Amino acid sequence: MATTHRPPIPARRPLIGLALGGGSARGWAHIGVIRALANAGIEPDLVCGTSIGALVGAAYVGGELDRLEGWVRSLRLQTVVGFLDVSLNGGLIKGDKLIAFFREHFVDRDIADLARPFGAVATDLRRGQEVWLREGGVSEAVRASIALPGLFTPVQRDGSWLVDGGLVNPVPVSLCRAMGADIVIAVDLNTDLLGRHLKSRRAPASNKRAAAEDATLTDSVMARIQSRLAQLGLNHNNGTKTPAMLDVLASSINIMQVLITRSRLAGDPADVMVTPLLAELGLMEFHRASVAIDAGRHAVEAVLPQLKTCLIDAQ
Repeated sequence: MATTHRPPIPARRPLIGLALGGGSARGWAHIGVIRALANAGIEPDLVCGTSIGALVGAAYVGGELDRLEGWVRSLRLQTVVGFLDVSLNGGLIKGDKLIAFFREHFVDRDIADLARPFGAVATDLRRGQEVWLREGGVSEAVRASIALPGLFTPVQRDGSWLVDGGLVNPVPVSLCRAMGADIVIAVDLNTDLLGRHLKSRRAPASNKRAAAEDATLTDSVMARIQSRLAQLGLNHNNGTKTPAMLDVLASSINIMQVLITRSRLAGDPADVMVTPLLAELGLMEFHRASVAIDAGRHAVEAVLPQLKTCLIDAQ
């Protein structure tokens, strides 16, 4: 009997997933990460994001990263303050102005129509469960994923109230794996943040301008909140100095996300971790994009040897 010789089955190239973590204004570092990966010839096959990671990830897979980067680099303190539509119903900021801006200036589409698979993480506020957003409008998914508790108001979807995915999955490695990634590159924005917001505001000379802008932004938000409280007859401060509420909120969020991230990554580690050093950036300092983008690029350059070895071993 003649032996049948079948052609060998070609080896499948390992799929690369990029998990972009949450971290508010520090999330502009994801732009630097994506740029550095591209410069090294590495293009992820699928992208997942939590919170600001969902926003940058959606812009990337939607072909809008150039426009997003141009916009964030042009942000000034006054622009950021202008997006603060203060609310006392579910969060300090409604987020409507920000999402309206993105719908107006960036192409919104259905997740199924994006150039590559994309998923965002949110949290079901009532059930405390992780929600994976992989269908429907991109802007709706991003708005739910960035709804930081106490800061942005929750989003209602399919009868549930959704808030920031960082409560349950700050760096969505597990979603990347579920979507078929063989290799996961994860970006954690919160590794060096504990205690940052409760440290002394005295800054070295090189950082005095940034510190002054940080204080100005905080003061502006607090002034709007105090004005709103006065309108509602709820301002009983009696002339005493307002506590640094946003500092307390930011530090509490940092503690929560750092500890949850450590727990989640211990059980489901990434193949390569990218950890930009961003402790000097405040929660709402979106106008300091250049600092964050540079940190993201440097963090990728630091792990490129490990990343290239990982990709070679997987082939």
